[in-house]
Amino acid sequence: MSNPLKKTMVYLGLADEEEVYDEPAAATPAPRRDKPVEKTAPVTPIHRPAVVRQPAAGTVSEILTVHPKQYRDAQGIAEAFRDGVPVIINLSQMSDADARRLVDFASGLSLGLFGRIERVTSKVFLLSPENIAVSGEGAVAQADPESAPFVP
Repeated sequence: MSNPLKKTMVYLGLADEEEVYDEPAAATPAPRRDKPVEKTAPVTPIHRPAVVRQPAAGTVSEILTVHPKQYRDAQGIAEAFRDGVPVIINLSQMSDADARRLVDFASGLSLGLFGRIERVTSKVFLLSPENIAVSGEGAVAQADPESAPFVP
């Protein structure tokens, strides 16, 4: 058993030691078959929702404001945003480390669902779904110049 591949296969449990040791030293190539062997396996289809649960443009009936205290509050933010509800996140009650994690999560969430995330003040962010247009003058990040800058 001088072949390192066979030794590795035995070590990983992909081959039995008897099969490897019983093989002749000079392996002869297997005879060619004219017809390929077909192996079939059951296929499980992936069911995806046909309709995305987003309200029609211009029919926003609520905006959720969240004051998370821990990172685990991100699940409620994600569920509301996934349902097409704009979410305002106020991070003033969180530690800086958890706030950064939550902003990273919210950024990925908005990117994954084709929405937008905008900074309103240093610790307040707006998550808006793709069908919601946010208008305002200038950069939204400069709305509160007195507050200390928060870098997520």
